[in-house]
Formats: sequence, structure tokens, C-alpha cells
Amino acid sequence: PPAAPASDVQIEGSPAQIARGERLAHLCASCHSTTGDLPLDGSMGNFSPGIGTIYAPNLTPGGALQSRSDGEIIRAIREGVHQNGRALILMPSDQFHVMGDADVRALVAYLRTQPAVERQIPETQLTLLGAVLVGAGIFPYSPQPPIAGPVEAPPSGATAEYGEYLVTLAGCRECHGETLQGGTSQFVPVGPNLLAILAQWSAEEFVATIRTGVDPYGNALNLETMPWPAYAAAFEDAELKAIYTYIRTLPLTGEATE
Repeated sequence: PPAAPASDVQIEGSPAQIARGERLAHLCASCHSTTGDLPLDGSMGNFSPGIGTIYAPNLTPGGALQSRSDGEIIRAIREGVHQNGRALILMPSDQFHVMGDADVRALVAYLRTQPAVERQIPETQLTLLGAVLVGAGIFPYSPQPPIAGPVEAPPSGATAEYGEYLVTLAGCRECHGETLQGGTSQFVPVGPNLLAILAQWSAEEFVATIRTGVDPYGNALNLETMPWPAYAAAFEDAELKAIYTYIRTLPLTGEATE
């Protein structure tokens, strides 16, 4: 179906919005940065050479966003739709579809105020194989339904409800599986069973692990598969405790899922 028009929202860009948006932008850095950190100057390389030229774009004011309206950027984030109405490739809009209006506006406010990086990123071009895979829906991401009304995030706090929201924004299920009991996807690193792991940790130990990259037993987290610095920068302690609280409410069945 055709994409819904982008909203005509104009974001104020207050200091509080920009500060919140900077934290959230760390969730984008694993794809949209050459360093895995801010600024979001675009991916270092091609994500899928076998199916085409697919780079994550430069999201600083020196990149494509300078010609996008605030509403078009919000639509791209939450619905996976390009300015011209086509579907974005490998954009995890499924996890950002739930992003509350205040958070997505804060993120856009930050994107507008990053230091500009003049770095041109190749346009997306699919091979025949890539076009077939996308057309068949085999790629893991696809455009999301249009958002017609206001989107309210759960109240912030160390609650399971807010933790579920943050788990979705952080894309934890992408690697750890839909039930967070271990992933099986062929497209991303296979994450371990978080329910089994956190059953043995306190909330404070979980927070310390994300803050330091070292688990309670002294084992360093693998940066290639677990980008903990991004989560440490994105989330405050209360938010990490909310994530822990949510995960601890889930039933442990031992079944890994995609």
C-alpha cells in the first residue's frame, strides 16, 4: 500500500529535547556511524555486498537530512519510509514504531544539532537477487503501518511496562530472540538467553555490567556482538533497572526464537 503523507510537525529543539535525543541517538550508532559512536556520520561499509549497495546514511546536518522535513524524518524512523515514499532497506522501523512522540521528536532535535559531517554515502542499489529477496519479504525489516494519532510512551520509571518499551527501542529481540531466550536469526549475531542469565543477577549487577562491559563473574562482554557502550550511553540507571525488571517478569521456557 502507498505510504501515508509525512506529518507537518515542526520540532522546537529545546535543550531538554536535544539532551534526551542525544542519549537515544546512541541506539542508532551501531549502523549509522563509522566509529560505533556519535556523530551519526553513516556506516563505514556496505552491509550486504551480495544483494546490493546498502549503506546506513549520514544523519548529521551534512548529510541527507538537510533536505528532509521533521515529519519526513519521523516517518522514516517509525514507519521505515523514504522521503520519496519507497520502503527503506534494513531499517529496523519495527522496533522504533512504538517510539513515543516526545522521544522521536527529541531524537530529531538532536539529529538537527549534531556537528555536520560532510560525508557522502552511496545511494542504495539492489542486485537482482536483492530485489527478489526484498520483494519476497525475506529481509528481516519492512515498512510499518502508518501512524495516524498521538503515540504516548509508558511513564518513565523502573517498571516492567517502561522496560518493555525500552527493550523494543533497543532492539534486544533482534539478537536475543522474540522471547529473549536466545536468538536463531541468520542475519544478526545470536544472542544468549537473557532470562536464564538475569535470573542469576541482581538489578545492580545488570546495571554494572552494562556500565562496565564486565559481567558479575569478571567476563568481558564481546563488543563485536554486544555493543554495551551504546546502551550505557543511551540509558540512565533507572532505565536499565526497568529493562531488568521487565525481563525478570517473562516466563522462562528455554525455547530460543528468531
